[in-house]
Amino acid sequence: MKNCDLPAIITALGGRQALQDLLGVGPSAISNYLARGALPQRAHAPVCEALRARGWQIDPASLAFSSLESGHSVGRRVLLIIGGGIAAYKALEVARRLQDHDVTVTGVMTSGAREFITPLSLSALTASKTFTDLFSLTDEAEMGHIRLAREADLVLVAPATANLMARTANGLADDLATTILLATTAPVLMAPAMNPAMWANPATQDNLHRLRARGVHFVGPAAGDMACGEEGTGRLSEPEAIVGAAKDLLHPPSAEGPLAGRHAIVTSGPTVEPIDSVRFIANRSSGKQGHAIAAALAHRGARVTLVSGPVGIPTPQQHVDLVPVETARDMLSACEAALPADIAVCAAAVADWHVTGVLDGKMKKTDGGAPPALSLAENPDILRHLATHASRPRLVVGFAAEAEDLHANAMAKLARKGCDWIVANNVTTADGAPVFGNDNNSATLFTGNDSEDWPQMSKVALADRLATRIEAHFA
Repeated sequence: MKNCDLPAIITALGGRQALQDLLGVGPSAISNYLARGALPQRAHAPVCEALRARGWQIDPASLAFSSLESGHSVGRRVLLIIGGGIAAYKALEVARRLQDHDVTVTGVMTSGAREFITPLSLSALTASKTFTDLFSLTDEAEMGHIRLAREADLVLVAPATANLMARTANGLADDLATTILLATTAPVLMAPAMNPAMWANPATQDNLHRLRARGVHFVGPAAGDMACGEEGTGRLSEPEAIVGAAKDLLHPPSAEGPLAGRHAIVTSGPTVEPIDSVRFIANRSSGKQGHAIAAALAHRGARVTLVSGPVGIPTPQQHVDLVPVETARDMLSACEAALPADIAVCAAAVADWHVTGVLDGKMKKTDGGAPPALSLAENPDILRHLATHASRPRLVVGFAAEAEDLHANAMAKLARKGCDWIVANNVTTADGAPVFGNDNNSATLFTGNDSEDWPQMSKVALADRLATRIEAHFA
């Protein structure tokens, strides 16, 4: 198939790895397809099916995109400007994660950034050329910097160094990055990263205020240990936080979305059951899947109450109210307090038991002594409680993490809990890697006597697929 927009197809599928997994090929095959600008005939059917499953409308003859069922615009493009700092390596992860959200990424690197990472690395991740030179004859023959500045839906600067912020605040245009920032009419999001003393310097703070006054958006910086050995505020925000802020600017939640007026409760992360003031029992859960579901529902217009155990990831920023909890009993109380709701998605990894007689202090270990005997009591069944509540949500969805007999165990859980749907997944991936903490997931959706197998994809893509099914249910 000639003349198909293969980079856009790769982005829509969730990146090169997603296309490799779909077609069962290696990275060299994808490189060959990109070089030819074509997919083999055998790839057309699975690619069309996968794109439709993610909400795209696609012409099977030309593989051309027309629109998204979810209401997002086609061809969202981020121009990623990478500044010169040790945090530049994190920008590669930002580029990769943006593509999980059906975003096309074009890279621009300053001369300083090229001291830390290579343009080839960024090009390999984005499947497109990385731009570095303001005076490239090939690009500037067509006014390349103006084209780059005007075609982007968002200009993201990560890391935004003190130098880059200062030059932008003062309207300088002495390289490709600052020229684009002066010429663009798109929203600009900066993710600062620098030494804490540089961040606190009055000159930097003055530049920050001037840029904010002109409408530039900021995410971070974060506090913590720095590469230079110092500690303080100046760390580049984590890629998840940067991508979340970019996504909010690209696709702000709409009060007119298909789930507008609906209230959803989403549970996420682990619960932590104390043994004493130091130790606890918990399940392995990063919260990535639950948080992604909360964001996907919010972007369809729902008002989301996210009840989450302790996690190390950012909260979706718009239309999501976070209720942080620790124990299963806390989580149940928070869910009950959030009722009434139209939707409940129980994606949290709730501990099955809690310790009775929790010690106030630290349980001391004695040399040669026997380990303490812990008395356990069963935790409340949050999923079943919501499914049988007097103010039961109209749609209750549970998650089942299974190690064996996935189909039988999931169907039994569906009947036992009284919920409407169960999303079941194996706790280990095909290559033996654990699902907990992983960025990818595969699952089977059980709806009564019907089931759908969802192949391995990013947790963001799986959340979007579930949200699309929820949307269709209420439609």
